[in-house]
Amino acid sequence: MGEIKDKSLLENKEFLRELMVRMMTVNKFEEVAFWLFGEGLVHGTMHLSIGEEATGVGTTAAMTKDDYLLATHRGHGQALGKGVNVNAMMAEILARATGTNHGKGGSMHICDFDNGILGANGIVGGNGPIACGAGLSIKLQKIPNRVCAAFFGDGASNEGAILESMNLAAAWDLPVMFILTNNTYGMSTPLDRVVKNKDLRQRADAFGMKSYECDGNDVLEVYETVKEARDYVVAGNGPVLVVEHTYRTSGHSKSDGNLYRTKEEIQYWKDNNPIKRFRDFLVENGIFTNEEVDEMQATADKIIDEAVEYAKAQPQPVVEDLEADVYAE
Repeated sequence: MGEIKDKSLLENKEFLRELMVRMMTVNKFEEVAFWLFGEGLVHGTMHLSIGEEATGVGTTAAMTKDDYLLATHRGHGQALGKGVNVNAMMAEILARATGTNHGKGGSMHICDFDNGILGANGIVGGNGPIACGAGLSIKLQKIPNRVCAAFFGDGASNEGAILESMNLAAAWDLPVMFILTNNTYGMSTPLDRVVKNKDLRQRADAFGMKSYECDGNDVLEVYETVKEARDYVVAGNGPVLVVEHTYRTSGHSKSDGNLYRTKEEIQYWKDNNPIKRFRDFLVENGIFTNEEVDEMQATADKIIDEAVEYAKAQPQPVVEDLEADVYAE
């Protein structure tokens, strides 16, 4: 764990506990979702973020409920961190009528307007233009203390839509935070095979945009970095780019055999995953005992067990509702 700028965070045990429980809940959600997929209860495909829990949880912890968020196709942790109801999200994963999208969106399209989640996106880089629209709405309505955060990966950072969106947001001084989760692989292709300059933070320089970066596996560093970036944006300074360096130990998708990575590489990152690192930090600094952290894991396990039980008991969508929520009324 890196150096903590705001030492008062160490005295806020409830906040630290909440960060840990949220990361554990995200991790457990995805492990169970993976198992449910194998049981044939999840339709389509899914993209897990195991190993990236600190990016979604740390980023959203620095945001308000009213802030807008656009998640990626790997967005379970981003949505859960922002406050989506875990029961409704599990129901959506299992294609049930009481899911966040009434069972029609599935893993890649979680949406929750009440918590500012404008939707997850299965189109790589598709969040950028939508974020500009949301940012423009904030600016035109002169809404104070609100930003729009758009998540995307290192692979998407090469998409024209992202670069065009960064340029537009900078030109119009839109209150947008571009959150780049650099997990070093675009599907199965390592970053150094597709870019000459691996310093992705410099992408912001071309647009006169302020940039930040952090260890994306250090939840407190992510939180402090994003909080600083958000303060900059809401002060009227225009958009920012935040690069969060992380690693997904899960495959790109359910069909990924991980043949492009060595077992040793994956094991290294498993041994240095954000939950383990935060646990070690909390215990070594005497903030919580191992037993207390175990209780946090039990809490997360219970949350997910109850979510699965809830989701399985929910009805499936009916044909009569096929066109509902598709066309504006």
